[in-house]
Amino acid sequence: MTIAENKVVTLEFTVKNAETGDLIESSQGSEPLVYLHGFNNLVPGLETELAGKTVGDSYDVTVSPEEGYGVRDESLVQQVPREAFQGIEKIDVGMAFTADGPQGPVVVEVTGIEGDTITIDANHPLASIPLAFSGEIKDIRDASAEELEHGHVHGPGGHQH
Repeated sequence: MTIAENKVVTLEFTVKNAETGDLIESSQGSEPLVYLHGFNNLVPGLETELAGKTVGDSYDVTVSPEEGYGVRDESLVQQVPREAFQGIEKIDVGMAFTADGPQGPVVVEVTGIEGDTITIDANHPLASIPLAFSGEIKDIRDASAEELEHGHVHGPGGHQH
């Protein structure tokens, strides 16, 4: 069986900053990643590279920001008044919050605090970073009707909503 749309794929992975070699995340020492192929559950550049691979295949691919988490957009950095954080007593740089964006919920990170002005950034933390993915395909199976309907994996290694 090969990786294609509507397949549930289990894979080991390591992702590094392709420029610096710094480790970002790895499944080594933890659970492998299980995802539903063809439903935008991975960055586009990685999903494209994995298509057609079979169990036991290794992969090693560098994904550009445009095919990864996007290019940093400075318009997503905003300064908001402290009153926008009603009910939150202590706000620190590095905290993440979910806010209502034009296309639905968006995660913003506090990147600065100056008096009663809070700077927030809605860019993905990995925006503008080329990513080096490597790993091995461990399993491929057909997705269930429910998984296809929901657009993600259920059961062990997957989400349940």
